[in-house]
Amino acid sequence: MKFDDAMLQRLEKLSMLKIEDEKREEMINELEKIVGFVEVLGELDTEGLDPSFRTLECGTPMREDIPNENAEIKKIIIENAPKVKDDYFVVPNIIE
Repeated sequence: MKFDDAMLQRLEKLSMLKIEDEKREEMINELEKIVGFVEVLGELDTEGLDPSFRTLECGTPMREDIPNENAEIKKIIIENAPKVKDDYFVVPNIIE
């Protein structure tokens, strides 16, 4: 797949990112490399492989889910958030 500036502009809009003008060509080259790698993976012969193969025969080890209501942890997290209102994170709107 070939990337051009129009495709990069579309990806910028979808991801809500701004790519600096001097980095645009480098970004296009990197995206082409990534997509090329994924296309190579698509050529692998997976015939006869079990799609549910996993390395752990017993599945994923689980731990008991115990809530932690340590007020200090909450305070630290809220202090490091970029924007907070009434102890909730404030994020930009994503739906226009």
